[in-house]
Amino acid sequence: MAFGQVRIDGYWIDVLRPTAGADRGNRSMCSSFPLVPWSNRIRDGKLLWQGRAYQLRTNPGDGTARHGAGIEYPWAVVEQSATAVTLEFTSRDVYGVNFPWTFTARFEYVLDGDRFTWGLSITNTDHETFPAGLGHHPYFQRHLLMPDGTTSAAPQLRINCDQSYELFDALPVAAAGPISPRADFQTSRELGDEVVDDCLTGRTSPTVAVIEYPGSLAITMRAGQLLSHVVAYAPQGEPFFAVEPVTNVNDAFTLDAQGVKGTGLFVVQPGETRHTEFSLTASDL
Repeated sequence: MAFGQVRIDGYWIDVLRPTAGADRGNRSMCSSFPLVPWSNRIRDGKLLWQGRAYQLRTNPGDGTARHGAGIEYPWAVVEQSATAVTLEFTSRDVYGVNFPWTFTARFEYVLDGDRFTWGLSITNTDHETFPAGLGHHPYFQRHLLMPDGTTSAAPQLRINCDQSYELFDALPVAAAGPISPRADFQTSRELGDEVVDDCLTGRTSPTVAVIEYPGSLAITMRAGQLLSHVVAYAPQGEPFFAVEPVTNVNDAFTLDAQGVKGTGLFVVQPGETRHTEFSLTASDL
């Protein structure tokens, strides 16, 4: 996605980080991008499954395989209307997809009044069962640029999760435990200027998160049960932050191979489709 805007006092205001025209081909600079067939990172690019290790291409920055394989290729528009569009990626149609099995992913974007819904699905088109994950990576503005030229106050964030993972270089080494103070947004609080880079689970509500820009706007995120994890990411000194609804913890394949429960990794049988969705709803404050 290039933009995510809300109309306030007759003006369109960017709520998701806007994408400059020159950057629209650069996924890391977009407002939001899909995560499929896994979310976040795989340690050393080694996908472990049923006693085998599949070596994936790694990111030169940290040596992990990051953010799935679907972001590396164009997606086809298969359905569209004035308020909806469905994008599809068929891995069989391209060469060198960074995943050992073939799949088709469909992501649906539907606008219904003040609610914007993302539908996420993956279909196993292989002859083998495989493990997978899904998610989306939206970037939100730290401050809204209001119609009068002023900026909104810093956002207040609530995330309805009561567990988190201890991460080392963004990778966990054990199951989730009691939520750490840094990652604890169960009570709404200001995002602040400190770095946040955490993976949370133990969802306590169908409402995943609420982002409030005091005196201006509230954004409510709701999600299906399959999206059992949330990645919260707020880099220091940047005008954006992320609240990512995802199915699985970072490096879920490694933890699952070690027998750790609750990673959020799911199994897709040949011919099976797994589907979930999340939504953002805007309301005035």
